[in-house]
Amino acid sequence: MIDVKSLLPDELGVELQNLGEPRYRAKQLFSWLSRGVRSFDEMSDMPKALRAKLSEVFTLNAPRILRRQDSSDGTVKLLWELADGESVESVVMVYKHGVTVCVSTQVGCRMGCAFCASTLGGLRRNLTAGEILDQVIFSGIETGQRISNIVLMGIGEPLDNFDNVLQFLKLVSHGDGLNVGMRHISLSTCGLHENIDKLAHLGLQLTLSVSLHAPDDETRGKLMPVNAHGGVAALMDACRRYFDTTGRRISFEYALVNGVNDTPEHASRLAHLLHGAPYHVNLILLNEVAERGLKPSTSSRVKAFTDELDRRHVNYTFRRRLGLDIDAACGQLRRQLTINS
Repeated sequence: MIDVKSLLPDELGVELQNLGEPRYRAKQLFSWLSRGVRSFDEMSDMPKALRAKLSEVFTLNAPRILRRQDSSDGTVKLLWELADGESVESVVMVYKHGVTVCVSTQVGCRMGCAFCASTLGGLRRNLTAGEILDQVIFSGIETGQRISNIVLMGIGEPLDNFDNVLQFLKLVSHGDGLNVGMRHISLSTCGLHENIDKLAHLGLQLTLSVSLHAPDDETRGKLMPVNAHGGVAALMDACRRYFDTTGRRISFEYALVNGVNDTPEHASRLAHLLHGAPYHVNLILLNEVAERGLKPSTSSRVKAFTDELDRRHVNYTFRRRLGLDIDAACGQLRRQLTINS
């Protein structure tokens, strides 16, 4: 059967036509799906006979809340159970400029980053475009918030699930659905430079966020196994090509890990690496994961690092960590479920 939520209106129109139904019904169907219906029977303005046909041809699944954690700062973490029993996480964060949802793109992850809970246990499977979309729809419903911004930075590597993520971007930005503009969407990658090139040629106006976390191959290789595929130089070349093609400034994520990537020398290398490139650096203290044994940088090491960035006029923001009183790091809530089951 066909996953109905993974289809665009034009694609739904073709399927409806194959059923002997008028194509115009596709817009109605797509609109209902974007509102978070859990069954075709909820589509009250669609003929009963058509709803019966749809249930025979399409699957219409909706995630179920396994666990919800609410932070004192307004952040909400949601653990979803999918149709096959697998689970993923989403995080809803409230800012002055609007409400952001961070969504997962895979069940687990195979990138193996040394600081991350998501990759513990490896990759289980890719999410469908509809399953990624559901996180946006049902996070809004569950929290009663209007989602205005989306970050693909949850469990999984988005560019390792390229086709489904691309379909999700088309679905979530479609005018007959949630209509979230591409400039309100950020996609985070650990650095699959071949797929960064593929993304660049699509000309999407989203924000590309690159998890850098170290300015040199020796340090980055310890933290991120993906660095073995071309190293920092190949990644930066891909980022420059991305900017040249799209004109969109890139954000670099840098989690400060105590005694690993947080010396003034690392800051100096980072400044040299980014010199002359249109970029913005997002610094954040590492979210500690018990199984990993890595610690966030101390305040004195953070100051020494940022003092060097200031001296070298690096454009950076020290990002505030949300959800400190809940399991804020992606993968932690799912990991608890796995351990306890």
